[in-house]
Amino acid sequence: MALRFIGIDPETGQVGSPTVWVDEEKRELVFQGWKPDDELVAWCAAFAVPGHAPGIPPHEGVVRIPVRMAAMIRKACDVAEGA
Repeated sequence: MALRFIGIDPETGQVGSPTVWVDEEKRELVFQGWKPDDELVAWCAAFAVPGHAPGIPPHEGVVRIPVRMAAMIRKACDVAEGA
């Protein structure tokens, strides 16, 4: 697997490190972020989307990414789309 590093939270300091990569082979975004608290997980699990069962499947998870990383996420989208 070859991941292309896009960026890390500029306010990360020495602790914590929300990060964005692109898996160019699979054309997927890969995020490292903070684990959510139980309240957020419960809210996400209860959220209903038309045509989908509520809940978070065992093979999926929720992470938190700071909005200050939006430019990195846009860049990752462009890379993944081959722009």
